[in-house]
Amino acid sequence: MKPFILVFLFSLSLLACAQKQQGPGAIPLGNPKKPAGNEAVAYFAEGCFWHAEIVFQSLSGVRDAVSGYAGGKDTHPSYESVSSGETGHAETVEVFYDPSKISYETLVAAFFASQDPTTLNRQGNDEGTEYRSIAFYSNDTEKQIIEKTIQQLTGAKKYSSKIVTQVVPITHFYQAEDYHQEYIYHNPDNGYVRNVSIPEFQAFKKEFKASFKN
Repeated sequence: MKPFILVFLFSLSLLACAQKQQGPGAIPLGNPKKPAGNEAVAYFAEGCFWHAEIVFQSLSGVRDAVSGYAGGKDTHPSYESVSSGETGHAETVEVFYDPSKISYETLVAAFFASQDPTTLNRQGNDEGTEYRSIAFYSNDTEKQIIEKTIQQLTGAKKYSSKIVTQVVPITHFYQAEDYHQEYIYHNPDNGYVRNVSIPEFQAFKKEFKASFKN
């Protein structure tokens, strides 16, 4: 989030009462254990990484989603520098998953289902290149799956506007500051979390057909 937006929304959160259905218990947590031998890793940028983190962590077969930065050239990115739009990085999640339990195709489908891939450098009120939609790939197979999904969505006329998601190779992922990790879980009464992140997540779970964690 932009710093000034965070300040404004934080003030709103002071007026909000806690809601049990939006408390920590309703938010899927990742498991930060060391990767197992059968794990694979995927990378996606779809606006605020707080939102993307819980989207992927809610899916059965995903162990953890880590918030960070990718897609730019700055080798020492920070939240402040990325928010300036000068680093070229986008807020990104690193997704650790078990391919025997969830396919890469399902992850890509969840990626498109949990955002608006037709808005350039923007998701909702979050505007800037750091919020652009990017499906990163690590090999040709992943690239083909992403491109096939875009073709299918385009052919089905899922959106009234053209999909502007970038499809680019992952070069390096930089983990974000500790306070961004599991942010929604630890800050359920933050104004942005209550009014944007959680409603978007609930809408995703209602509409997306997949196996979710209990």
